[in-house]
Amino acid sequence: MRPFLIAGNWKMHMNAAETRAYFETFKGLVSAAPNGVSMLLCPTFTSLTAAAEASAAITGMHIGAQNLHFEDKGAFTGEITAEMIKETGADHVIIGHSERRQYYNETDETVNKKTKKALSAGLTPVVCVGEFLEERKKGIHFEVVKKQMVAGYEGISADDAKKTVLAYEPVWAIGTGETASPEQAQEMHAFIRAEFTALYGADVATKIPLLYGGSMNAANADELLSQEDVDGGLIGGASLKPDSFQQIVGFAGEIFAKNG
Repeated sequence: MRPFLIAGNWKMHMNAAETRAYFETFKGLVSAAPNGVSMLLCPTFTSLTAAAEASAAITGMHIGAQNLHFEDKGAFTGEITAEMIKETGADHVIIGHSERRQYYNETDETVNKKTKKALSAGLTPVVCVGEFLEERKKGIHFEVVKKQMVAGYEGISADDAKKTVLAYEPVWAIGTGETASPEQAQEMHAFIRAEFTALYGADVATKIPLLYGGSMNAANADELLSQEDVDGGLIGGASLKPDSFQQIVGFAGEIFAKNG
């Protein structure tokens, strides 16, 4: 059984002081990730250093940024580089989140550039793909996700692909309270695994963690994480509460202990 990665995207929530307080509470709940589970939390840029410092004593905890620029320097007001992220102590970065695509003109091409930049800098990219509700209703959700994958991974070698994480986030289920059913999640994850097999071969495809992102919470995580091709979650609102995030991590640990 593949190890789990339970990731949290805090979006535009919590300042540095609140971030430190979160980890103080979390350390009281979890001092180390369960066997077969890694944890990742992605706060705002201004809280990255605080998060890295406050989480240092928690075994199996990683810190990630929510975006980066694909250039090393330049006149890009408001942007941040891979090296700037690394010097905070973070080692992951979310790329191509649906909100970045929807509100900030992120494209498959910029996702590709950012993924390459993250890899070259030694950061683990968490590459996001997913369809809008209209696209699912039209029955073109597989085509949409395939296009995003092929373009996002263009020119990336098999060795580098193994260093990435892919998160499937049905846009219609992000922040809406709606969730893809376990069967829908598994269907898309199996499709993504098959596409990675076509791109890189089965050996690589089995090594890329596939996360489900789309209103995963403590109430539905057990069922979603029990699916064969769901290797973890990219969690929004539920990750802002230490006890809720700990519960999801616990579910992953129990599933791995049972099936690993």
